[in-house]
Amino acid sequence: MLVRDEALIRRRLSELFLDLVMDADLQVAFTDRPMQATWRCRCSSRRAQLTFLDSIMLLHLRQRLTQADAQGERAVISVDEIVEHMSVYERSTNTDRAGFNKRIQASIEKIKTHSILQKIRSSEDRFEISPTLKLLFSARQSRS
Repeated sequence: MLVRDEALIRRRLSELFLDLVMDADLQVAFTDRPMQATWRCRCSSRRAQLTFLDSIMLLHLRQRLTQADAQGERAVISVDEIVEHMSVYERSTNTDRAGFNKRIQASIEKIKTHSILQKIRSSEDRFEISPTLKLLFSARQSRS
C-alpha cells in the first residue's frame, strides 16, 4: 500500500512538515524532518538523546549490519557479543564493573525500545539488527 500510494503519502506528510524515507528493497520506511526547513514549526517527531555508550553501540550495530548485508545474511548479534565489544570502552581505572555493565544493559534496552534490536523468538539473548538502522545513518550522514 505504501509503495502504491507513495505520492499521496509524501504530499500528506509534507503538510505535516515531514519527509518519507523509504527503501522498498529492505521493506522499511519512516518519517523524518525535511533537510532544509526554512520555516519555524513545532516538530513532533520522536528524537532520542544518546549517551556515549549508546552511540558506540549504534556504530557497532551499523557495522555488523553492513557486514551481514555484504554476505547476504541476516544481522544477528548476542548480548554477550555486545558486552564484549563495549568492554573496550571501559576506563582502565574503573572500579565499578557492575555499574559499567548496568549502563551497557541500559543502552541495550534503549536500542530495543527504538526497535533497532529485535529479539529472536527462539533465543533469550540474541537479536536481529533492524535494516532501518542503515537508513537512519544514511539520512543523517547526507545532512552533513
